Amino acid sequence: MSSGRDYYEVLGVDKDADAKTIKRAFLKLARKLHPDVNKEPGAEEKFKEVNEAYSVLSDERKRANYDRYGTAEGPGGFGSDYVDMSDIFGGGFGIDDIFDSFFGGSRGGSRPARTRGRDMGITLQLTLAEAAAGCKKTVSYERLAPCDDCNGTGIAEGGHETTCTRCNGTGRVTEYQRTIFGQMKSTGVCPECGGSGKVIDKPCETCDGQGRAPSRETVEVDIPAGVHSGQSLSVKGKGEAGVRGDVAGDLIVRIEIKQDELFERQGDDLFCKVELDYLEAIVGKRVRVEGILADEEVVVNVPAGCEYGQQVRVEGKGMPRLGSSARGSLYAVVEVIAPKGLDASQLASIGALVEARGGSTDGDAPRKPRFHAHGRKAKGAAK
Repeated sequence: MSSGRDYYEVLGVDKDADAKTIKRAFLKLARKLHPDVNKEPGAEEKFKEVNEAYSVLSDERKRANYDRYGTAEGPGGFGSDYVDMSDIFGGGFGIDDIFDSFFGGSRGGSRPARTRGRDMGITLQLTLAEAAAGCKKTVSYERLAPCDDCNGTGIAEGGHETTCTRCNGTGRVTEYQRTIFGQMKSTGVCPECGGSGKVIDKPCETCDGQGRAPSRETVEVDIPAGVHSGQSLSVKGKGEAGVRGDVAGDLIVRIEIKQDELFERQGDDLFCKVELDYLEAIVGKRVRVEGILADEEVVVNVPAGCEYGQQVRVEGKGMPRLGSSARGSLYAVVEVIAPKGLDASQLASIGALVEARGGSTDGDAPRKPRFHAHGRKAKGAAK
């Protein structure tokens, strides 16, 4: 933390405080310090400090690391199966914006006209192997979730919800105003109920009657085998919670696949490099390569006389096709290299083979000029 203060001290809670106590303390301080509410000098910095403390103590893994090592990251990070999405909208939209929505929906005791929860989006990075096999990923993110203290109703204990008398439950009011052009009629959102058509005589103090509050959520996302980069998966009801129990939005998970060190993906096909020396390329060779799936071994039958850059296809060893048991193909791209470590007798044997085929190893035999397809002489060709 930039201030060096203890996170528990910032929120005013004991070190053994449970998650609900931490959340209540955070919301109480956030309401007091949020820039939309508090215009005093230094309030914004204090709000950021409180937000930082909550972002760590509300996350089980970060809190455990902080308690043990004094830092949220810990000595070795969070592990490969954990994805921490602090920026849930991918465009700089994070917890501050969630609070803007939360406070914007509660200022002045009114409710926003929109009561359904919005969809939320995150980008989830996978390795190519994870995309091939399919996997489960745990995602941690911030959202407006149903309030724990009122179970999403917005009503405190002993309170009641009644029909708004100003708009008679319609959520809209019509006003008339005299102007120089005569009487003008305008219709808008009811300021008493904020468009919900309902009022609460005793709103929940934690969520101020919205039935939702900022919260750190953890959700497990099922990744199907064969998923492509750029595709999106939807987790129903895990987006922004609706006001007072209205329909929640969905969490949209956009897949991004990291570049792999061994394979290049094109559609459902995979390409990899296979090195052979000149002699192996002449006679052909069975090459065993590592497959994309765990413990998979692929046999590539390189034919005799194979040339540099030639592609050898192995059917059914590429990426799984999404929603199918079929797989694409694996293409082994042959790279021919000079053999190394040959002794004098081996070199002599190769030289004899060259002579027997009518070639020469002394460089005295004249060669005909060779041209590229564009009509230019090949580099090093005889003039």
